[in-house]
Amino acid sequence: MKKTRLFGSLLALSLTVGVALTGCGAGTEQQNVNGAPASEAAKEGGTLIVARKADANNLDPHFISNIPSANYIYGKVYESLVARDKNAGYKPALATEWKQVDDLTWEFKLREGVTFHDGTPFNAEAVKKTFERALDPKVGSPRASNFAMIKEIKAVDDKTVQFILDYPFAPLLSILASTEGSIISPKAIAEGADTLARKPVGTGPFKFEDWIPGQEMTLAKNENYWGEKPKVDKVQYKVVPEDTTRIAMVEAGEAHIGDQLPVTEVERAQATPSMNMVRAEGLGVEYIGFNVTKKPFDDVRVRQAVAHAIEKEAIVKGVYNNVGTEAVSSMSPKVIGYNPNLEDYKYDVNEAKSLLAAAGYANGFKTSIVTDDRKERMNVAEVIQSQLKGIGIDVEIKVMEYGAYLEYTDKGEHAMFIGGWGNATGDGDYNQYNVFHSSSKGSAGNIAFYNNPEVDKLIEEGRREKDEAKRNAIYAKLQEIELKEVPVIPIRTIDHVSVTAKDVKGFWLSPVGYLMLDEVTIQ
Repeated sequence: MKKTRLFGSLLALSLTVGVALTGCGAGTEQQNVNGAPASEAAKEGGTLIVARKADANNLDPHFISNIPSANYIYGKVYESLVARDKNAGYKPALATEWKQVDDLTWEFKLREGVTFHDGTPFNAEAVKKTFERALDPKVGSPRASNFAMIKEIKAVDDKTVQFILDYPFAPLLSILASTEGSIISPKAIAEGADTLARKPVGTGPFKFEDWIPGQEMTLAKNENYWGEKPKVDKVQYKVVPEDTTRIAMVEAGEAHIGDQLPVTEVERAQATPSMNMVRAEGLGVEYIGFNVTKKPFDDVRVRQAVAHAIEKEAIVKGVYNNVGTEAVSSMSPKVIGYNPNLEDYKYDVNEAKSLLAAAGYANGFKTSIVTDDRKERMNVAEVIQSQLKGIGIDVEIKVMEYGAYLEYTDKGEHAMFIGGWGNATGDGDYNQYNVFHSSSKGSAGNIAFYNNPEVDKLIEEGRREKDEAKRNAIYAKLQEIELKEVPVIPIRTIDHVSVTAKDVKGFWLSPVGYLMLDEVTIQ
């Protein structure tokens, strides 16, 4: 999403990050199915209309809990100290250079001549106030845990800021380059969280203009932007939950871009002369999860039984149309720390029934699974319902609008869920801390409400470990434990797919799934 290398003792690790993620950006592929020549002259100006699946549930970077919400403003309204290029390498953004002074001190030189959209100067104090707000217990940001390693933010001078850490933290740059690292106007911070939730104020190439929740949001070109200005004058997002309607809007010329192309519509998009398809190999994984605090899923044998009863190949082929690949871990193979040696649960109905009997459920039980209203996820729920019926589990499907789904699962009201984690940094810590650490229960990402002290300890060790091989070994062990205890059942790694009208050029998708709009022109 998000998304010069690390200095000093972390140089080797950062080089590994760059190599491991190279190809994610390159995996973004625009298919000119209409045969239009790519060399047509670009034209600037106009309003870019983007039809989006889901509305944002918050516009405050310290409270945004999902990538679809961040996608509206990250890299558009907000910027971070460092950013990612198309090959997922680090590049300067609001910081022009940085270095690791020692194991616990990172220093950033800030860009001069930058102002926030409200006219407030960008400087070291603005950076300091942003991260102090993120860490302030009174603010109560669910993203605070991502910065738990920061002891102090020091404004050395107007254009120099230092991060003093409590302990070495290998993936610091990856966090600073994500939406959590967005730098917010101090004036806007003073106005309070309620204001920031509705009206973002950053330094980015687009300025926030208007938002009608559930309907549309408008961004306008920042004429005072410090870098290369966007090619279009405005971006108008339209919230269009119906998958076929988004595609029809692009096909009819009512929208220029349709995001989250459902896998069921890939062949249609490829065959339509008026559209191009843009596809990127992603960093995220979709999975089925359990609320492990609720019976019967508080028993690991029940969770293992479900794992044996799910036929992933049928889901990836039949539901996802082979968009993405079968997953064994909650971490994509493109993410630092992925364990390639995991052995998945075999599809084995008899073993599943035996585990249920051992847990005291020889006759099965009734339960429910909740999903948001994406077509493919609803289809997955139906397949899961059918497959679990074969071992005596009667599953009720609950379908909710995305915002309602988030609220429902954040509160732990679910039994089973269909979800996923779209890694925003390319580093395993982002998965592990958010999805499995006990301090991340609820809106921070751990909606399995999983709690294992050994896992917590290993996650914390992984954050501190500088040695690449030792760090990978920690994450390998974590994935082995999580596979055995089954708080979630990984189903597939995610590919991001969007469609554009034939006259749209310069659009690409990041490995996180962010819509990259700076270079877009409408011909």
